[in-house]
Amino acid sequence: MFLSKFKDRIFYGWVVVATFCITGTAIWGVRFSFGVFFKALESEFALSRAATSAIFSAQMAMGGIFTVLAGWALDRFGPRIVFLLMGICTGLSLLLTGQTTALWQIFFTYSLLLAMGTGAIYMMVMSTVSRWFEKKRGLALGIASMGAGMGPLVVAPFATYLLSIFDWRMAFTVLGAIAWVVVLPLSRLLKRDPQEIGMLPDGAGFSQDITRDEKPFVVEDYLSPWQAFRTRSFWLFLFIFLFFAVALFIILTHLVPHITDLGFSPVEAATVLSMAGGAALVGRLLLGTASDRMGRKKTAMICTLLHIIALVWLLWSRELWMFYIFALIFGIAWGGMGPAMAAIVGETFGLGRIGAVLGVLELGFSVGAGIGPVVGGLIFDLRQSYSLSFLVGVVVMLAATVLVVFVRRETAEQKPADERRG
Repeated sequence: MFLSKFKDRIFYGWVVVATFCITGTAIWGVRFSFGVFFKALESEFALSRAATSAIFSAQMAMGGIFTVLAGWALDRFGPRIVFLLMGICTGLSLLLTGQTTALWQIFFTYSLLLAMGTGAIYMMVMSTVSRWFEKKRGLALGIASMGAGMGPLVVAPFATYLLSIFDWRMAFTVLGAIAWVVVLPLSRLLKRDPQEIGMLPDGAGFSQDITRDEKPFVVEDYLSPWQAFRTRSFWLFLFIFLFFAVALFIILTHLVPHITDLGFSPVEAATVLSMAGGAALVGRLLLGTASDRMGRKKTAMICTLLHIIALVWLLWSRELWMFYIFALIFGIAWGGMGPAMAAIVGETFGLGRIGAVLGVLELGFSVGAGIGPVVGGLIFDLRQSYSLSFLVGVVVMLAATVLVVFVRRETAEQKPADERRG
């Protein structure tokens, strides 16, 4: 009944987009709010900055493994089951973390379980939505992934508020319960692709050769994960994802501690992170739409260059207004990068196995996300400053910019001759 009403009134792809936007706000918000809890955990367990960062780094690194598994499961079982399991693990992770009394327990409840719950969120959103849209793919990906910006915008200040009235354990518990309430029921709305409900991408109608009892079939040239693995573009993507994640998570993990080290309050620091999340919303819509018109590669390069400008500005920032400007530039670049890269991957390898391909590529992102926070923490422990960490971010984003230039469309015809004959 519910599905038939929406099929008559609105293209169901937009329901999928809205579902990911709302649930992604909860999952991405949980994933990116670690910086708010950073000093509470550091103080509770008497840790160094590097050791505290390792909690988050382990979660991100293990997330890559579960992303590969989720990509395989998504292509076979669809998003509803996979996303439901992700929501269960996310809520359970936070609820159990709120009960921990030892550091090793946090590495299990937070690092491992949260990796299972949130690690595959980017792959899930991008691969599923890509199958529903062609002409408006950039816009749809931008809206669907707005949760990555809404998450920090909403969850970071809310978590800060919880910490002001409760301890960190209760704050984790409340966030876990909210994650369950938001994600579990809405996951039932997800569908694998338009063919599942007898539609075509972008809401196109049936052709004259297709009856309503038949599912339309979209002929598509695509590469399997193994075929993609053997192309140059795959390895370019892998290192682009890795470099981007190093720079991104140096900031997301250490921005709040950096600002509070300079004498600002936790609320002011969390506001800067929230502003970055708000700017990411603008970036996803603005640059997601722009990528449909000006091209994916140009959009991705604009994002990497804006990241570099933001990091250089951060090196000199000492006043609150300067951090707000950083958050604006950084957030727009962060928001635009995800949809642009997902669209490039889809155009490069095709959509037939995009879940599995993105899942493998997310290994590079996860490795970078694991490296970035620890590098930032180690540098701070050695130098009592984050300046060198931010310079590392500048260097890796320059490298990512160069690599984007060399990505090209890969087709089945480019497979080795012996494989084509087989």
